[in-house]
Amino acid sequence: MADWWRPLIEILVLAALIYAMLAFLRGSRGMGIVRGLTAILAVVMIVVLVLAQTFDLHVLTELVRAIAGVLFIALVVIFQPELRSALVRVGQSSFMPNFVEERWDATEQITKAAMRMSRERTGALIALQRTVGLRGYTDAAIHLGAEVSAELLISIFNKTGPLHDGAVVIKGDRIVAAACLFPLSEKPDLDSSLGTRHRAAVGVTEDSDAVAIVVSEQTGEISVARSGVLERPIDEKALRRILRELSTEEGFQAAPAKDLA
Repeated sequence: MADWWRPLIEILVLAALIYAMLAFLRGSRGMGIVRGLTAILAVVMIVVLVLAQTFDLHVLTELVRAIAGVLFIALVVIFQPELRSALVRVGQSSFMPNFVEERWDATEQITKAAMRMSRERTGALIALQRTVGLRGYTDAAIHLGAEVSAELLISIFNKTGPLHDGAVVIKGDRIVAAACLFPLSEKPDLDSSLGTRHRAAVGVTEDSDAVAIVVSEQTGEISVARSGVLERPIDEKALRRILRELSTEEGFQAAPAKDLA
């Protein structure tokens, strides 16, 4: 019993050497071979351990258990990317309780961008997709699939940028596309002083259930179009309230990339 620590030291040293070897091989073409061999070895070890336990083979059992510890470390190193992805998916699952409040809020990002563009008189048109898809407008646009951020929205609508004349389509917490072209409304009762952005905002909400946010380049005024009706002017409090209401709708929730637009 006095030398119980010797096998432990041997296992730890062997594990460290295997860990260093696997870390060195990661990213190389030989890593694929190592993955396959490790998977096969794991299956063989399980089978041998079951046989050893069944027929009471003590020496073989102890050997398998010693190797199993090293193999476990090897599997963790080799399949670290897969394990990380699996843990992320589990953490994002709707079945997992949300103990920590989500810090990245698309509503606040959109509001922040709109208010800053309003102050700087930067024209902008943002369409928020709901239950009716806007793929017809995004197919010929510039696809982004990026997380919503105030900085990105402001950059897109920068007057010197190539995308500022088009519209942005947002679904959930993702910017689906930029430089989108919407149909202009032909409603005769629209204010004649309204420009192309405002008519496009009304037009897209006539063809779908989307909500469109417009920032006037001339006045900095913020408007919101819903169901073909333009509400103006909209202050920061009202804009945040509208976006909060949208964020609770089932059809406005964030979707996987393949479902965007």
